[in-house]
Amino acid sequence: MRHWNFAAGPATIPLAVLEQVREELPDWHGAGCGVMEMSHRGKIYTGIYEQVVADLRKLMDIPEDYAILFLQGGATLQFSQIPMNILDGGSADYLTTGAWSEKAVKAGQRLYGDAIREAGTSAASAFTRLVDPATMTLNPKAKYLHFCSNETIGGVEVFDLKQLGGAVQKDVPLVADMSSNILSRPINVRDYGLIYAGAQKNIGPAGVTLVIVRKDLLGKASKAIPALMDYAEQEKNTSMLNTPPTFGIYMSGLVFQWLLKQGGLPAIAKINEAKAELLYKTIDGSGGFYTNNIATDCRSQMNVPFTLKDKALDPIFLEESDKAGLLALKGHKLVGGMRASIYNAMPLAGVQALVAFMNDFMRRHG
Repeated sequence: MRHWNFAAGPATIPLAVLEQVREELPDWHGAGCGVMEMSHRGKIYTGIYEQVVADLRKLMDIPEDYAILFLQGGATLQFSQIPMNILDGGSADYLTTGAWSEKAVKAGQRLYGDAIREAGTSAASAFTRLVDPATMTLNPKAKYLHFCSNETIGGVEVFDLKQLGGAVQKDVPLVADMSSNILSRPINVRDYGLIYAGAQKNIGPAGVTLVIVRKDLLGKASKAIPALMDYAEQEKNTSMLNTPPTFGIYMSGLVFQWLLKQGGLPAIAKINEAKAELLYKTIDGSGGFYTNNIATDCRSQMNVPFTLKDKALDPIFLEESDKAGLLALKGHKLVGGMRASIYNAMPLAGVQALVAFMNDFMRRHG
């Protein structure tokens, strides 16, 4: 029996996708073998890959002047790979709003030192809000501006680029880590120079990294980096300079098709809004038994951290919730407490089950 999985990643995958994978696993559409056994250069897999790309372009309305790359190494490798490809001898501005954007800054500085500038941080608020635009020190000649659109650990999300204030500059490409909120609602891809995301939260299984990059930013990589890390080389070779994560890409494609069947990103956005509203309403209406301290204008719709009034109840909450079929609610070690990750694949019924448990737990222990 499947339970409700609130893990932050690897995360829950739509049941319909898992069932389709189970059906196609030993023999994909009469091919005589499964996708994970196929040559990545064969005609059948090439067709699968082309459909995956086409479906993603349709879902996100990605223009043809943007390359779509399916790489490896996770978003963590992109922290280094991005400046290797587009820093181009200049400097870049970074906004720090939590653990992941902080890691991106440190990874870039390890390679390029002061060329990677922290142009703003919300550390003084313990990362409970976005960076105050009045405190930003921006370089109008920066090669790019990097930010994390959703901090998976802390639960801070950017919903509108206007929230970044003056950080959005006409001639400075925006680079966004969208690992935990990509595909959760419509965005204008044209507003960005580069978007990247690890797959294991809202796209598919771990092992695939999505990079969407404007083609005029290609071809600027340092000559010292391996060809595998050069976006231009990967684009020329349709992400197949080496053997790509074929099965993960195939599964990601099934998720894209599932999203299209739901009505695309506008439809899934409405469901995500309803799920988050229900959970936050429960937390805020608990009289302080549960607390979420993130500023209300940037509370994540994907990752909802919360604490209990009495920390002594934490292990009891986790033990009882697990027995109730509500999995992986323990918060990240950096912030403690609880965290419910309610990505696209988590249906409203799962959040309703969580809310019912939380209300019952509060009744018994409040």
